[in-house]
Amino acid sequence: MTSSTLSRGAAMRALLSLAIGAFGIGMTEFVSMGLLPGIAEDLLPMQYQASPEDAIGQAGILISLYALGVVIGAPTIAAFVARFPRRTVIVWLVVALLVFNALTFILPTFGTVAVSRFLAGLPHGAYFGMAAVVAASLYGPERRGRAIAIVMSGLSVANLIGVPAGTLLGQHMGWRAAYGIVAIVFALALVLIRISVPQQQGDADSTFRRELGIFRIGQVWFTLAIAGIGFGAFFAVYSYIATMVTEVAGAQEWVVPATLVAVGAGMVIGNFAGGALGDKSVRGTLLYGLVVLFAAGLAVGLVAENIGLLIGALFVFALTSATAVPAVQLRLFDVAQNYLAIASSLNHSALNIGNSLGAALGGAVIAAGWGYVAPAWVAAALAAIGVVIALIAFGAERRRTTQVIGELEREFDDRSVGTDTIPTV
Repeated sequence: MTSSTLSRGAAMRALLSLAIGAFGIGMTEFVSMGLLPGIAEDLLPMQYQASPEDAIGQAGILISLYALGVVIGAPTIAAFVARFPRRTVIVWLVVALLVFNALTFILPTFGTVAVSRFLAGLPHGAYFGMAAVVAASLYGPERRGRAIAIVMSGLSVANLIGVPAGTLLGQHMGWRAAYGIVAIVFALALVLIRISVPQQQGDADSTFRRELGIFRIGQVWFTLAIAGIGFGAFFAVYSYIATMVTEVAGAQEWVVPATLVAVGAGMVIGNFAGGALGDKSVRGTLLYGLVVLFAAGLAVGLVAENIGLLIGALFVFALTSATAVPAVQLRLFDVAQNYLAIASSLNHSALNIGNSLGAALGGAVIAAGWGYVAPAWVAAALAAIGVVIALIAFGAERRRTTQVIGELEREFDDRSVGTDTIPTV
């Protein structure tokens, strides 16, 4: 069974199998944020008794280590595995995700759990990169954005359902229970991917050194910057939603999970919208999406004192942010030449850099005394920077295209002159 012989139903089953793996990644990446107090109390008991805030802050290193694993693992693993059959690579990446998350579930000390979180981050980007390449081939070039969106929907649904449910389970049964569920999700994904995803050959001529040639392509750097800046805007707000809801809007703590569900719903809708819009115009989706994200960031800050309006603004903000994910993936396919797998993986390195950047800048403005609304202004500023980067990138591309067309026309004219001119005897 190959991708070219798949029926529409079989292709959908393959995409949904890959989406289940994405759901597991979404859970393992984000569920830690809601479980940090329990993790700190269990793994750092002495520090927690002395100062819960300090212990929770130290436990936050686990989130950073996972993100570091993504940033490092995405390009390196993708470069190594590009020459191997793609389903085989995906299966082994899911095995690694299963094993490393199971280690998080069973390892006894903070140090060993920290190692397991770093290791769990390593296959993250390579999985999404290879899954996106496979997905794009299953639906054909005119529907590749929608195919990628189906796979990425697992990540969005994880934020809508998996992370709140995992957090609730971890609060009542211990934080390790959430990672036990994550391991089970990866076990299910492993079986379904092995059954449903067709085998595709890798690039037999690929080598690690050749794959690194992607870093010589200027448009790749522009696209990664757009991804990092765009999702940096999202995480500048997302990381501090709880304090914005309770401290600025004055809502009760139970409103925070409801707000997170609204944000998750926005991400799900935005993901599919980004896929469909990207199939029509990748550049338009990125540029106008960033403009709307800028406006949505401003709206969050302006209405933050009214909980109803705040939830609505956060929904739109999350929806707009999520449209960037499949659109960036498509843009990388367009500009990365033959480096598809590593380009797709690098997208997730950029997104995790944006995660760290946005959270750090949001925390910095709060620490500077600008208030809990200040992360919204940071988000708007980052989105504005993203618009500028997109305009520069698209302008450079147009100039390059014009230059190439001019060179081809001159070459054609020179050949015509050479053909038509009759030499004088």
